[in-house]
Amino acid sequence: MIEKKVIFITGAFGLIGYSLSKFFLRNNYCVVLSDIEHKKIDFINSDLINKEKLNPDFFLLLKLDITCKKSINKALELSIKKFSKVDVLVNNAAIDAKFDKNGFENIDNNSFENYPIDLLEKSIKVNTVGMVLITQLFCKQMLSQGFGNIINVASTYALISPNQNLYDYNNGKNIKYKPVDYIVSKSFIPNFTRYIATFYAKKNIRCNAIAPHGILNNHDENFLKNFSELSPIGRMCEVEELHGAFKFLADDESKYMTGSILVIDGG
Repeated sequence: MIEKKVIFITGAFGLIGYSLSKFFLRNNYCVVLSDIEHKKIDFINSDLINKEKLNPDFFLLLKLDITCKKSINKALELSIKKFSKVDVLVNNAAIDAKFDKNGFENIDNNSFENYPIDLLEKSIKVNTVGMVLITQLFCKQMLSQGFGNIINVASTYALISPNQNLYDYNNGKNIKYKPVDYIVSKSFIPNFTRYIATFYAKKNIRCNAIAPHGILNNHDENFLKNFSELSPIGRMCEVEELHGAFKFLADDESKYMTGSILVIDGG
């Protein structure tokens, strides 16, 4: 069995997931990068080897649909075949309405009373049911190997409601809303985290969560201005500012912690 800790990350080709994957690889971990966006695999493989100069012996790139039991089992099988174990599962994959320049125009602009229920159901299928399903299957593996650690990626909106003024552009002339699907599907994570933590507390499986706020990613000046005015610390979070919290929860320094939510929201 490999001595390095093996981190399995879902949604690993996105902003948080990819930054986190590179961070763990640079810090002497093995990483399984999994994502439904399989068309990015060749690019990411080249980036990790040629640009980042990382050893392919210590990472694995996989297509993964967390809503599909067959897909999860296949990804887990390939991970065990390469690394013999999974120390940490990072439940990062999620559907989220992005307010950066690339995602802004794709946000459904309906107010709550007219919000399409099919979009809510789609988010629940991934963000809620998908997280439960992959956690369930990975817990079987962790029970069989005798240890495990789960880190769920929540959100500030798992704890509080959005201030919709943040998404009001041009003095009400171009209003966007943080949609209800994200709030509903993320709000279950804190209690789900406590459920898994207490259920497996005596089985050597820990479960904690991290709740970040907005991550800087090519946002326009109006959004940055709104965010800065509403944030006590006065700015958005740099993705690298999440690394330390994830490493802490992944490492033995936090081995007496389970069922906790680490909040990283700028106050």
